[in-house]
Amino acid sequence: MVFKRLLGAIGVGGPSVDTVLDGEAVLPGGALSGQVRLRGGGAAVEIEEIGLELLARVEAECEEGESEGTVAFERYVVGGGFRLGADEERSVPFSVTVPWETPVTELYGQPLGVVLGVRTELAVADARDRGDLDPLVVRPLPVQEAVLEALGQLGFGFRSADLEHGRIGGTGQRLPFYQEIELTPPPRYAHAVTEIELTFLTTASGLEVVLEADKRGGPLTPGHDALTRFTVRHEDVPVLDWNSEVDGWIRRLTEHREAYGAQAYVHSAPHADHLAVHGSGTGPGVGTALAAGAAGLGAGFVGGMVAAEVVDEIDDFFEGEDEEDDETEEVEEVEEG
Repeated sequence: MVFKRLLGAIGVGGPSVDTVLDGEAVLPGGALSGQVRLRGGGAAVEIEEIGLELLARVEAECEEGESEGTVAFERYVVGGGFRLGADEERSVPFSVTVPWETPVTELYGQPLGVVLGVRTELAVADARDRGDLDPLVVRPLPVQEAVLEALGQLGFGFRSADLEHGRIGGTGQRLPFYQEIELTPPPRYAHAVTEIELTFLTTASGLEVVLEADKRGGPLTPGHDALTRFTVRHEDVPVLDWNSEVDGWIRRLTEHREAYGAQAYVHSAPHADHLAVHGSGTGPGVGTALAAGAAGLGAGFVGGMVAAEVVDEIDDFFEGEDEEDDETEEVEEVEEG
C-alpha cells in the first residue's frame, strides 16, 4: 500500500514522500509497520518531523441531525531531525502500536463497511503538509473472532457496522468513538428482540462485550431497549465453550426487563456473579454475527452487504478527505466539547 504526495506547502520542487505499509492487515493492539520513503526536491531541506495519524470515518449527532466526519484517534512521530539533500532518497522505517480499541474493518476477508486510514505528515522549515490517505485494514483478535463466530453459529445475521462518536457510560472506553455491529436475531429469539447491537471494548488483558437489544413489546407492554456487559480474557479463547457462553449472554439480555439506560449487568466469564452497574443515557449500538463455520460470517453474516458499495465508500473517503478539513475540524470540536 503506497501513497505519494508532492508537498504543496513547501512548493513546487519540494521533497516528495511515499509511505509503504507492511502486510495487508493489523490486529487491535498490534504493530503497524512500514517505511516512509523520502526523495529530495530541487534544494536541500531540514526535515523537522515525520508524523503518522490514524483516522476514522465517524458518525456524529449534531443539532442539524446526523453527520459524518473524519476523526484522528492516534498520532505518532516516526522520524525527523535530519537534512534531506537535493534529489536525495532516504527511507525511514517505523513500527508503532495501534490502540487496543481500534475498530475491526474486515472479517474473514469480507469488509464490514468501517473506514480507517493512515496519513503521513511532514514538517519542513516550519511548514506542515498532510499527505494522502492510505486504507488501514484491521482484522479481529482471536477473542473477538470467537464471539463473532459463536453468534453466527447461533443463527444471528449481519445487518450493518459503523462508528459512532461518543462514549458508553460505565465502561473503560478510551477512544472518542465506538464501533457498532448490528445483528438480526435467529427464529428462537425473534419473538423477544428485533435487533441486537454489539460493541467490543478491548484492552491488553481482555475484552469487554457490550450487547444492546431492541426488545419487542406485547399487547399490553411497549417495546424497549436492554443492555448487558460481559468480560472475557484473551486466554479464554481455547478453553471456553463459546456457543454456550454467548448463548447465555443472549438469554440474559432477552430476559433483562429493565429499560436501557437504567441498569446494565457486568459478567466476567467464566462463572462469575452478576454485578449491577449504572449505565448512561448515551449507549452503544453494535451487532455482529458469523454464520456457521469459519467462512460462515463471510458468506452469511457479511453476505448481507454489497461489497461494491463498501469499496465505493472507501474510495470516496480517501479521495475526498483532503477537501473535507472543515468537516474534520467540526467533528473534532464536538469531541473536545
